[in-house]
This record gives sequence, structure tokens and C-alpha cells, in this order.
Amino acid sequence: MPAEQLKIKNSNGESLSATLELPSNPPKFYALFAHCFTCSKNTLAATYISKKLVERDVAVLRFDFTGLGSSAGDFSNTNFSSNLEDIILVSKYLETNYQGPALLIGHSLGGAAVLSAAQNLDSVKAVVTIGSPATADHVQHLFSEAEGNILNNSEALVDIGGRKFKIKKQFIEDISLHNTTEHLARLNKALLIFHSPVDDIVSIDEAAKIYQACRHPKSFVSLENADHLLSNKRDASYVAEVISSWTSRYLCSEQEILETRPEIQPGTVVIKEENHRFTRIIYTNDHELIADEPTSAGGENFGPDPYEFLLTALGSCTSMTIRMYANKKNIPLENIEISLSHKRIHAEDCSDCEKHEGIVDVIDKHICLSGDLSEQQRLKLMEIAGKCPVHKTLLNEIVIHSYLQE
Repeated sequence: MPAEQLKIKNSNGESLSATLELPSNPPKFYALFAHCFTCSKNTLAATYISKKLVERDVAVLRFDFTGLGSSAGDFSNTNFSSNLEDIILVSKYLETNYQGPALLIGHSLGGAAVLSAAQNLDSVKAVVTIGSPATADHVQHLFSEAEGNILNNSEALVDIGGRKFKIKKQFIEDISLHNTTEHLARLNKALLIFHSPVDDIVSIDEAAKIYQACRHPKSFVSLENADHLLSNKRDASYVAEVISSWTSRYLCSEQEILETRPEIQPGTVVIKEENHRFTRIIYTNDHELIADEPTSAGGENFGPDPYEFLLTALGSCTSMTIRMYANKKNIPLENIEISLSHKRIHAEDCSDCEKHEGIVDVIDKHICLSGDLSEQQRLKLMEIAGKCPVHKTLLNEIVIHSYLQE
């Protein structure tokens, strides 16, 4: 499916630019990607890892922090604390409009940020860091030569990765508040750490600090010969593949537990929400189906809409009824194909309706019968088609009782 471009308001009312990539099937879970320091959501690592996860039926939202990429705001007025606010705000947006993120992925300083933010997000079950420092104040070495100038003049232009950024005194003061690993012991989430032994931006020693500070379950993967930005697609692809396999242990299995099939009596149907839009999982005694609305109606188009299910019930019942009669009477019916459509028209435009005012629902049912059939046999099978139980139900008076269940 095409990616959705979103605008999410930060705590100051400024728009954060976000890209939500959805798989063609209902997502196993939602993930949020936080990019590296002074980067954007469109880095090779962010885009490639996201697309690979989408191929594995994981929905991924990546966004630009305030003042970076396509997001509004002044970068010089941001800091690590505001990054945490952005992550929590975007996660809440996902939870409200789709489904809360079960996985947080952070690259470089984004990794330090998701490690801090995850503790405040109940939906998050797992965290992945890529080339990340253990504490936010690690980035101070990027502008250590200009630190005196920043402190004396309240701000200074600093070259970071070949680009000029204004760093203010408040930024240095803020990251100094995030200089310990004490919070990592309280993470209480499954953790996967990626780091390259040749990373010349963030030393692999930082990965060791994260690993030592966090409790199990935790895993470490060494990215041999990979650079800090994962600029080689093979490295980014490898990270995505490992994440996908690793999460199957900590997320998919738990998701299956959360979505354990309810006990359903024969003849009963249970519908559960898959997200906070229109995707629904339909459970019968033996089967699972998906219902949704088309994207034009605000859905994800993961399954037929309710009226398509209605037509499906009528059409399949009609076909079964015709087949049962043909087999019983040894009629040489080779194949049945039924096409149905639904529309609403004004009663005054309906020549064969009992109702003369208001709106009438009309279902057109086109039946194609193949085989060496006589005209009499065809007419009889068409008569039988009208005796399908669902057909008769739809023509009968229907009473629906709705109950509020605890």
C-alpha cells in the first residue's frame, strides 16, 4: 500500500512530518522509528528498515523530530527532553488513530531517546537500538570544541556531519540531565542492541554500557564493517531481517495470546477490533475473516466491507442451494457463477416494490448456469435460487435485539 503522509502537532502546536507505511495485510503490530541526531525520517537506514519490516506485515511510522527534516519548529530551541516529548506524542497519535506501537526503533541518539521514552508507553513491548549511545550527553563530543563559545555566548553555529546547526546553551544544560544509565535498569521491555565495532561516531563501548545496565530479555548483534549511518543497503537489510525474526519471539507470540480465539458456539459470530479505524477480525467457530472499509471511506481496505459480506452471504447461499438441488435431482449442472450488487433507490422508481415512499435497498443477483440444461431445468434452478435460506431471511421481517454486555 502507498505510504500515508501525516502531520502531527507537537506540544507547541507545530507540525511534525511523519510517514506511516502499512503492509497489504493487516499489521501484526505497529512500530515507531526515531532517527539519528540532526538526521531525518528519510535516511537510508530509516526508509530501508521500514520497508523491509512492512514486507513482513509490520506497520512502521517514522517521523522528523521538531525542527528537522520536514517538521516545523526551530531546531536550536529543541533538546533531548523535547525529543522524548515528540516520541511520546507521536506514539499517542498512533494509539488514538491506529494502534499503539508495540515496538520502538531508535538510531543513534534516537536510540537513547526510545530507551527513555519506552518506560512511559504501556503499548511498547520491545525496543531496538542501532548504533546508540547509553546516555544523551554522549553527543556533546560532537561540538566539544565549540562548547566554551556556546556557554559564553548562549549559542554558536556548529558543524555536524558537514552541516551547520545552531546549538544553544539550553541544549547542553538539558543533555547534562540525561547523563546516567540508571533508568535503563527500569526499562522492563525486551531489548535488541545493534552496534558496529568500527563505528567511529558512537563507540561500541556505548552498546556494552546499555547491555550491562538493562535487564533480560536482551540481545546484542554485532554489525561487522557497518558504518554508523548504515549507508550500505546490505547492512540496513540485515538489521531489518534480524528485527523481524527477533520480534516474532517477543511480539507476535504475545499478540497471538492477546488475540486468542474466543470460545464461540456454532452459529455465533464474534467481531473484534484490529485497529481504531475500520479493520475488524471476524471469528466463527472454525474460521477467521477480515472486514474493512475501502481507503476512500477512511479504511485500510484489508478485507471486504460489510455490504460486500452481505452480498457474499446471499450469493454463496444461493449457489449452495442450487448445487444441492441439482445434485439431488441429477441435473447436469457443470458450473454456477453468481454476480451481486447492492444499491439504494427511491421507492417511487421501483416498479415491483410494496413500499412507495422513501428509500429502497435493491440487490441485483445475476446467475450464470453452465451445462447441458433444458429450458425447464434452468427455470427450475432459478426458482430454487429464490428459496435459499439467506434470500428468504432478507425478505422476511427481521427483528434485531441489541444488548450491552459487560
